[in-house]
Amino acid sequence: MQMASLTRVTPRSDDSRFLLGQTNSPAMQALERMVAKLAPTNIPLLLTGESGTGKEILAQQIHQLSLKGRQPLVKVICAFLSAESLSAHFNERSNGDGQAGTLFLKEISELDHSSQRNLLHSLPSSDMSITEGFNGQRLISSTTRNLEEEVRAGRFRADLYYQISAVSLPIPSLRQRKEDIPAFAELFLVKYSTLLGRPRPHLDAQDFAFLQGFPWPGNIRELENMLRQIVVLNDSKAVLSQLAVQMNESPSTVTFGKASPLKTAARAASHRTERQLILETLARTRWNRKRAAQELQISYKSLLYKLKQIRTDTEEQEKV
Repeated sequence: MQMASLTRVTPRSDDSRFLLGQTNSPAMQALERMVAKLAPTNIPLLLTGESGTGKEILAQQIHQLSLKGRQPLVKVICAFLSAESLSAHFNERSNGDGQAGTLFLKEISELDHSSQRNLLHSLPSSDMSITEGFNGQRLISSTTRNLEEEVRAGRFRADLYYQISAVSLPIPSLRQRKEDIPAFAELFLVKYSTLLGRPRPHLDAQDFAFLQGFPWPGNIRELENMLRQIVVLNDSKAVLSQLAVQMNESPSTVTFGKASPLKTAARAASHRTERQLILETLARTRWNRKRAAQELQISYKSLLYKLKQIRTDTEEQEKV
């Protein structure tokens, strides 16, 4: 029988400013105001957002701000949950074997139909007070999927969706809160320098501008991993150069559906190849531009000119 993954979560102290409290992003400030109103209630909440945006940490912070903040927060990884283990969990709670705190259902869209049915039957009926909860627990769910589309496709029960999403809180992607990237960068640099006993690397204005222009498909988690790598290597230029190569090779930079003259296509391909070669050489030489110019067999002045072109192209792509 498939076993559930039930975990009592102790919120990490270093996450205290991970999402709430210190943000320059209008989108996050609006989310903060909603959380402040909803946290003291027992309304079931659905946290939505891309992978890596911090849904689990937000659930922990809502729990800490709630009336149940002194009780346990239990995390359930729905991908590992069976209908039987879900029923056993609620039976245990209803028999008084556990304190009533917050139940966090991580990636609720992963529940199979049997588990969805059992969860629905465990929730309070619509005529019960929202302050009573089910067995006294606060319910917070999260998903990276669009549950409305899942409902239309028949993969998620409509009645369960409306029960768990009394209020839906979408968490902005990192692309939608670029104003917060410098603060995140400082937080992670200090965090991993302390944890690893390494010197804290210095990022200059050009580095921060690049970080704010990168699309971050993995969101905060990807940013954290990259800054940890910078601390380990103590070489921000090399790591950021590899990110620049990655951005240049991204499929999103390729345009489909419109024919181009052969000469135009050839020039574009040559331009991309030249840019990639320059960035790879700079990464290999740890951004020693004089040495890179020698390896590329061009003058130092030509390399500076080409780097200026690369920065201009990147800024133009960001405006699109």
